Amino acid sequence: MNCESQKLLKEISILDFAVTEITLFLDTHPCNQEAMRYFTYYNRLKKDKMKEYADMYGPLTLAFAQQTGNDFLWTTQPWPWEGGME
Repeated sequence: MNCESQKLLKEISILDFAVTEITLFLDTHPCNQEAMRYFTYYNRLKKDKMKEYADMYGPLTLAFAQQTGNDFLWTTQPWPWEGGME
């Protein structure tokens, strides 16, 4: 894994933590508009970073895999033990 991919993974991890925490808050405060704006903003950032990562290094989740016909491209990329995600 190179420095850029590690940096991007760290950013995704931070955003994922923020989205998870605000989701838990919204479970108990569903009418809090400020929290909903926070969730919407950071969830969008997370999705954008995950798409950026998928475009550069391959998808982290199936949601960001590109579909071609009946196959997903992520299944044809090298697995980590085959040198993938480097």
